[in-house]
Amino acid sequence: MKLKELERPAVQVWSPASQYPVYLATGTSAQQLDASFSTNGTLEIFEVDFRDPSLDLKRKGILSASSRFHKLIWGSFGNGLLEGSGVIAGGGDNGMLTLYNVTHILSSGKEPVIAQRQKHTGAVRALDFNPFQGNLLASGANDSEIFIWDLNNLSVPMTPGSKSQQPPEDIKALSWNRQVQHILSSAHPSGKAVVWDLRKNEPIIKVSDHSNRMHCSGLAWHPDIATQLVLCSEDDRLPVIQLWDLRFASSPLKVLESHSRGILSVSWSQADAELLLSSAKDSQILCWNLGSSEVVYKLPTQSSWCFDVQWCPRDPPVFSAASFDGWISLYSVMGRNWEVQQMRQADKVPEQVVQASLIPPLKKPPKWMRRPAGVSFAFGGKLVTFGLLSTTAHQVPQPCLHLVFISQVTTEPEFLTRSAELQEALGSGNVLNYCQNKIQQVTLPSEKMLWQFLKVTLEKDSRMKFLKLLGYNKDELQKKVAMWLKSDLGLGESPQPKEDAPNSSRRQAFCSQTSEHSAEEASASSSFFDELVPQNITPWEIPITEDADGLLSQALLLGELGPAVELCLKEERFADAIILAQAGGADLLKQTQERYLAKKKTRIAPLLACVTQKSWRDMVCACSLKNWREALALLLTYSGPEKFPELCGRWPSAPGWSSVALAWIQGTC
Repeated sequence: MKLKELERPAVQVWSPASQYPVYLATGTSAQQLDASFSTNGTLEIFEVDFRDPSLDLKRKGILSASSRFHKLIWGSFGNGLLEGSGVIAGGGDNGMLTLYNVTHILSSGKEPVIAQRQKHTGAVRALDFNPFQGNLLASGANDSEIFIWDLNNLSVPMTPGSKSQQPPEDIKALSWNRQVQHILSSAHPSGKAVVWDLRKNEPIIKVSDHSNRMHCSGLAWHPDIATQLVLCSEDDRLPVIQLWDLRFASSPLKVLESHSRGILSVSWSQADAELLLSSAKDSQILCWNLGSSEVVYKLPTQSSWCFDVQWCPRDPPVFSAASFDGWISLYSVMGRNWEVQQMRQADKVPEQVVQASLIPPLKKPPKWMRRPAGVSFAFGGKLVTFGLLSTTAHQVPQPCLHLVFISQVTTEPEFLTRSAELQEALGSGNVLNYCQNKIQQVTLPSEKMLWQFLKVTLEKDSRMKFLKLLGYNKDELQKKVAMWLKSDLGLGESPQPKEDAPNSSRRQAFCSQTSEHSAEEASASSSFFDELVPQNITPWEIPITEDADGLLSQALLLGELGPAVELCLKEERFADAIILAQAGGADLLKQTQERYLAKKKTRIAPLLACVTQKSWRDMVCACSLKNWREALALLLTYSGPEKFPELCGRWPSAPGWSSVALAWIQGTC
């Protein structure tokens, strides 16, 4: 059903949902020319009044622009101020980004241009305001350039990490996540979509079609599910819409394929997440039900391609369509052209004209309309239904009653019997016997192990029993280690995995201003992106063999650090032994050091033993007299003032060293 129309070769944008009355802004398109071949640019604002039966829009403001527009976006920044109507951002040629004060355009008073920035390379085709923080604006242009502008300080925009594509590509579309305020996505002509985490200031995931025929022309985030987005392709060889879920990013979750030529734009309804609009080169506008993947509304434009469709943020059934023939039309998905229908009743137009003007409504009631009936299964075989009561022709109409009916449905008697047994076991507290009976009844090993684990959770000392179920026993481990230590097997080194240096990540303070959503509401959606595992991590495996590495793994899994150190010393893996001994406490570390020094007979081993064990008296007695200078230096460095005289008194006569000097050192130190 067509509601309004406007003859303008322009790009369009709706006013925010909080704005009333509803406005539609248009800017002269940079990719279109009218019959006059004029290159002048104009920004206009029209009031959309659906109470007016005519198809005309009322112009409320007009402004001459320095350049034509590739993209317009209307943000709510400043709406909280007195008579504030928000900000319009326009992307033009040569990297020009212009910000306009909507209130000043409507009043024709003060200067409406807030700022102009020429930071980008090439045309600015992608713009989006952050839905949580109205002062944040994302812009994209050529060479994979993305800037995040703070409207409170436009001097230096933020760049999210390095450029996402090599070689650089155009940014076809940008979209902020509707649930997590620091997540931004960008679409590229190669078919890739890059998801950016602006707290980490880096891309965290990339999705792309494996056919290499995807040519992205637009993207949109799911209004309610933080991990889902759609991409559309303008390539005639692959005119599809792909629904991606980042939790399963290896392939699209759904592919919509009813268009016959490339798709130019998509728009996701914020009032009903199941409805998605798309326009394509086949001169059709389709409304999809993403739950069933079917087309529920089809609008043939007949005249020309529609390059942009947008849902009205304030009126859910209304959408606008801008086409290359220079017309912007407003439609409703809720019904047919009632004006033509009334003319048909008055016999003012021929039947064939009426049939051509009628457009069928949606096949399914949208979310914003009340459902007349519903049904759902509940626990215990309950069926819950609601709806209006049916009345016969002889009954007097009654006021509308809203009733809920609960009925019992039995389809599997055996399942009900098992449920009753479980309820009885839970009520009597005899769950252990119930699990034991299940262990004896089941035949499959997997089911038997499941019931064994359930039984162990109810028993005392469940941790040790869990380890035994997993195949790890401390007594058996000690026997294996003892046998290995007594064996005369040759020493061998196990290959050590080569580790990459940890990638340094740069965190940047983001979203410090207060949001409309509390931290608790955003945490559930935000946690998904925080927990994404980088794609270049190599998984490591724990040895489970019966060699030294396998026994060492078992000892570590059971917390037996003493046997683990013994195995390392046996294999002469002294560095591993020292590391494990440090985790096992001071006594284990001391024993390990003594074992190491006893095994390693090097020229410096006595000195190492003396320093680590602080055995200065043994050093005085055992050190060679020709090293009396070095021994004295050691005592001067490590021994305390209370021990030094005594140790010097035990010193034998040193050649070349006078007793006077030695007595002086004893007295002063």
